[in-house]
Amino acid sequence: MRDDTGATAEVAAGKVEFRERGDGHFELVGDLTFQTAVKALEDSKSLFSAHSSIELDLAGVRRADSAGLALMLEWVNWARNNAHELRFNNIPAQIVSIAQISEVEDMLYRAERWTGA
Repeated sequence: MRDDTGATAEVAAGKVEFRERGDGHFELVGDLTFQTAVKALEDSKSLFSAHSSIELDLAGVRRADSAGLALMLEWVNWARNNAHELRFNNIPAQIVSIAQISEVEDMLYRAERWTGA
């Protein structure tokens, strides 16, 4: 949420919030953890379904864990199964590290260009 000066309001610890920027562009702010992943998934369903191309900026994610990675992979799976394109920007280092250790890093990019294949 932005105030009258254009500054971005903080999201409380242990919370996550989507900020719609228009044309399928969203910013995710807060924590992407076991505590917040279910809420983020529920919130994303109505936000994402109206767009064929989605861009999600994760620069505002303060903390992330393996549940955050699982959620991102769920979004990729949803996008591919529903003919949507999905691009992640500014993936948190914690998620990249977990994805590399788990050998699933390339899966984060599988919905960037949907080809129907």
